[in-house]
Formats: sequence, C-alpha cells, structure tokens
Amino acid sequence: QVQLVESGGGLVQAGGSLRLSCAASGGTFSSMSIGWFRQAPGKEREFVAAISWTSGVTVYADSVKGRFTISRDNAKNTVALQMKSLKPEDTAVYSCAAKWGIVTRTPTLYDYWGQGTQVTVSS
Repeated sequence: QVQLVESGGGLVQAGGSLRLSCAASGGTFSSMSIGWFRQAPGKEREFVAAISWTSGVTVYADSVKGRFTISRDNAKNTVALQMKSLKPEDTAVYSCAAKWGIVTRTPTLYDYWGQGTQVTVSS
C-alpha cells in the first residue's frame, strides 16, 4: 500500500514561489504516474500537473503551464512541484496522487492520495 505525504505549502505573496514535495512510503513510485491536483473552497478538484515516473513525460494544465514545473527525484523517491509567479487564484489545497500506468488528468483514475497541503497566495 503506497502512502503519500505532501509538504512545502504555506503563505506567499502574489508573484512569489513555493516548492511542494510528494514523498511515497510503503512502496516506490516505480511504474507509476504521479499527479498534482488542487481544490479551492467551493470548487471542484482541478488537475494541475502529472509526470510518468518511468518515461518522465509531463502534462500540465493550461492555467499553470510556464509557471509550474513537475519533476521527479529518483534517489529520494519524491515528486516536486515548483510553483513560480503565483497568483491569488492559485490558492487551494494541493494534493498529490499516484496511479499505475500512463499519465492522466482524470482524478478518479488515481489510486492513492495524500492528505494535501494548503497553498495561500495573497494579493
């Protein structure tokens, strides 16, 4: 059973940067795809970015393309989400999720979820 733990959230001013990390325990990310999703109050869960652990293929939501970068660290078995040029509309709880197989934007296809970490961007 893979368990995911996010870290790195916090409060930042608009235009600032944050780096989120997703660590796996109870297993490894080998052969998995890892995604980041976010959910703001009163809104549906939204896809942010995803990466294939095996191929390194990445996919981004249009709203974060060019500002966010997802990457993997094989040695640490972690996936990071580097967020730059943050906007107030990026405020949300960010969660990482993992699934076997290919990358997808669809949250219901992910098998494992972390608890989430709050990101707040002030204007």
